[in-house]
Amino acid sequence: MARVTERVVVIGGDAAGMSAAATARRQAGDRLEIVVLERGPWTSYSACGIPYWLAGHVDGPEGLVARTPQEHRDNGIDVRTAAAATAIDVRARTVTVATEGSESLLPYDQLVLATGAQPVVPDVPGADAIGVHGVQTLDDGCRLLDTLGHLDESRPRRAVIVGAGYIGVEMAEACVVRGLETTLLDQADEPMGTIDDDLARMVRDAMQGMGIRTVMGTPVEAFETGADGRVTAVATPGRSYPADLVVLGIGVLPRSELARAAGLPLGCSGGIRTEPSMTVPGHPGVWAAGDCVESWDRVRRDFTHVPLGTHANKQGRVVGHNLSGGHLVFAGVLGTGITKVCDVEIGRTGLSHSMAESEGRDPVSATIETTTKAGYFPGAEPMTVRLTAEAGGLLLGGQIVGRAGSALRIDTVATALWAGMSVHDLVDLDLAYAPPFSSVWDPVQVAARSLLGRLR
Repeated sequence: MARVTERVVVIGGDAAGMSAAATARRQAGDRLEIVVLERGPWTSYSACGIPYWLAGHVDGPEGLVARTPQEHRDNGIDVRTAAAATAIDVRARTVTVATEGSESLLPYDQLVLATGAQPVVPDVPGADAIGVHGVQTLDDGCRLLDTLGHLDESRPRRAVIVGAGYIGVEMAEACVVRGLETTLLDQADEPMGTIDDDLARMVRDAMQGMGIRTVMGTPVEAFETGADGRVTAVATPGRSYPADLVVLGIGVLPRSELARAAGLPLGCSGGIRTEPSMTVPGHPGVWAAGDCVESWDRVRRDFTHVPLGTHANKQGRVVGHNLSGGHLVFAGVLGTGITKVCDVEIGRTGLSHSMAESEGRDPVSATIETTTKAGYFPGAEPMTVRLTAEAGGLLLGGQIVGRAGSALRIDTVATALWAGMSVHDLVDLDLAYAPPFSSVWDPVQVAARSLLGRLR
């Protein structure tokens, strides 16, 4: 019998893809046949939780899965695992699918690209050696945990983390927690390149206090290997650092090879370009979402690649609504991020002072030292807040580094940024106060008052 329902094919079964599929199923019911192609065995999992799983703080891998393939199937979504999309023909509206050594063509009426991102691998000798790990999928975590779990003489004792961004610093902490002698390498002067160097120095001090050796301003020249092809050291100018395993934390790139080969438009980062509706320009019925796309930055007023699960889920929801007849838009990003290293929390949103300067802005910043609670209240912890604005008073961004209870306050700054508030508006916000939670002036507002004084 001829197919009468409209078929949606989703490539990628994690945050963006499954959010799109589940939303479309709820909105359209049986009007849509939804097929999800996922090259791995897992769906709807938290990649952000992998470092905490490896450190032993949370259970995994099943504990990081929000909904299994079978649970999605029970909800009427045809999830096909171990099914890799290898080509797209946008004219014929087909996807080539590889499963268990064979290939077949899968026709579609609408196509959703949610192919995610892939770890940046340095272009140096030995980068493909045994024991060099990226950390992007649950399978990556399983392989790394298997290596860490060896109980014989091959059990790793020395880890080198290459890259000091979010994943790098989180993985460095995980390795130390597991008892490994850990070295963190990065060619930047300080870790956490999305915050200003003086604040990042606090993060480096915290890592060193935990026993992590931090080697900054140092590029990697090669991964040295033994006769068995396993990594033995990381070579840098002037010396090598012994390693039984290496974790790559340099960052990620959009996984957009399929889109490029199909002739879909890509941006400067290699991410797929989309309209605010998440449709691909010039290709009706083709949508893209998640870590494979570029997003509109509301502060920079330009496209950027920000691979975060928050955006992926929101973009997937927009796709799911719109391909089933809705009219939603994805309104953009601010680059808001949060993490912790040891007992130090880091939050940031918008532009740092150094970022604003590099973009030719004329930034003014104010930095205050305060506490997470009223200073006299038991358990008050130190925190540093920095706000940055244009000379005219328009808020550009904020950064927070401090102890427990600090970083989530960055959401106040993100909300003000989203609304296009001035520094004066931020001072006037009606925020909550009680001594167990804050000083009588919220720390963000104390920083805003300081910044207002500098702007005047």
